[in-house]
Amino acid sequence: MNIPTINRRRVLTGGAIAAGTTVLSAPAVLAQEQIKWRIQSHWTPGVEYFDSVYAEFARWITEATAGEVQVEALQADTVAPTGEVLGALRRGLLDAAFIFPGYWIGRIPAAGHLNGNLATWDNHEEMQLFFYDMGALDIIREAYAQYGIYQAGPISFAGLAVYSKKPIETVEDFQGFKIRSTGTPAKVFEKMGATPVFVPGGELYQSLQTGVVDGAHWGCVSTGWGMNLQEVTDHIVTPDLLSHSNGEFIVGMEQWNKLGDDHKRIIHNGVRAMSAKASGHFRHLDFKRMDEFTGQMGKNISRLNEDVIAQVREHSMEVIDEYSQQDPEFSGRVGDVLHEFMRLTGKA
Repeated sequence: MNIPTINRRRVLTGGAIAAGTTVLSAPAVLAQEQIKWRIQSHWTPGVEYFDSVYAEFARWITEATAGEVQVEALQADTVAPTGEVLGALRRGLLDAAFIFPGYWIGRIPAAGHLNGNLATWDNHEEMQLFFYDMGALDIIREAYAQYGIYQAGPISFAGLAVYSKKPIETVEDFQGFKIRSTGTPAKVFEKMGATPVFVPGGELYQSLQTGVVDGAHWGCVSTGWGMNLQEVTDHIVTPDLLSHSNGEFIVGMEQWNKLGDDHKRIIHNGVRAMSAKASGHFRHLDFKRMDEFTGQMGKNISRLNEDVIAQVREHSMEVIDEYSQQDPEFSGRVGDVLHEFMRLTGKA
């Protein structure tokens, strides 16, 4: 009996590892002109996840398309500063970006929903059903399309963890707490009584060291560890205030429209597959880093009490409603989906 070889392209094209999608019989890709993409991230070499997540995703797409889409993964600021990546995509200076949607909230408010809202979904499955099964991603794609950008989908960067110089366990502990934060989480922390401060990544370590801020979040425990936040803080606050804070894969619309359906399917499935892979990868590292934080460094894990979680959820939904009022066409529609999600999952 002949057993067919299973290669990465077959798996990604069929969607077998893409978060429970059904295996599809994809048509053969037609031999056409080779497509070469340059993609940029907000990450830089030296952090573990630059290669294990970002560069690996670029390799996946190149291999899954049998080299017909050649993807070159560039580090932060190679072609354009991170805050100007949307313009670089529209002008064709970059083809795609593996990046953080929180940067665009001022221009695309619905990007905040893609990034994630505090105290909403509890796991990767809930996040995926919200975006894909309940249709939130379709609305967010409409919002990005107005800027000439195709939103290929969210990629989990695991939870939102707070590193702190002091224990954070009660509602009172948030009063006057200076926290480096961005996007919708910053607005929630402000409602909790904290003082959110925007600090660029390159200045974060020094800001914690010198007391400009008392705490910070830079993704999950392990991504914050990659920024050496464990060296200038004494506490990691648990549980994560968001179980999955998302990155995104976005493509210039002109470049996306040049792809055939088969290539588009490969990229969609690759996005969902990498989200599942990254979720487990980061979470595993989170546990290892917290063990090192307490066991080897002699530092502490703070645990938020139930009153804090309840208030964070309440204020998070308030922020969602505020964005809905400001942007009813897109954020308002996504907000309606999220309210229904909260109802269905018993959180409202």
